[in-house]
Amino acid sequence: MPTPTWIHAAPLPYEAQLDLRERGDIRLVVIHCTELPDLAMAREYGERARYANGTGNSGHFYIDRDGRVEQYVALERVAHHVRGHNAHSVGIELVNRGRYPHWLDSRHQAMDEDYPQAQLLALENLLRWLRAELPALEEIAGHDALDTALEAASDDPSVQVRRKLDPGPRFPWPRVRAVFDGASG
Repeated sequence: MPTPTWIHAAPLPYEAQLDLRERGDIRLVVIHCTELPDLAMAREYGERARYANGTGNSGHFYIDRDGRVEQYVALERVAHHVRGHNAHSVGIELVNRGRYPHWLDSRHQAMDEDYPQAQLLALENLLRWLRAELPALEEIAGHDALDTALEAASDDPSVQVRRKLDPGPRFPWPRVRAVFDGASG
């Protein structure tokens, strides 16, 4: 099945350096929020080389607030988006400021930006397409459920805060799980 026209190809400069995998090995979708103010900054962060092989942190798909879907990494490549689960998962990043710019400050852990309808509708369409495209896809989880590590707070090292909270308390899990589960049948 070809990639739908509503998914805009925008490969990261290092995409070809990411490990290859079989589509049949992909079992999990991980929902993230960028915790950045906009898609341009998310792209900038994604292009930063953080590892010895010249690759960085990235998801496969990025969905802007207006519903635009960009694909930064091909499904056949392993993106770096969640510790311990990259090889068998697809990372979907929703543009949302989250805790930006005070990610680890203990006084700024609330995530209060809502997810716009256009963004959620685009996510639902993407999930339906992924379920049709990837026969082994069976699970969906938030980044926060898979990375539960604590770190010293930036404002007070004696306080521990969650490293990852995304997609956050405003994410409509019942709605999204219903679409994901319904797309399998």
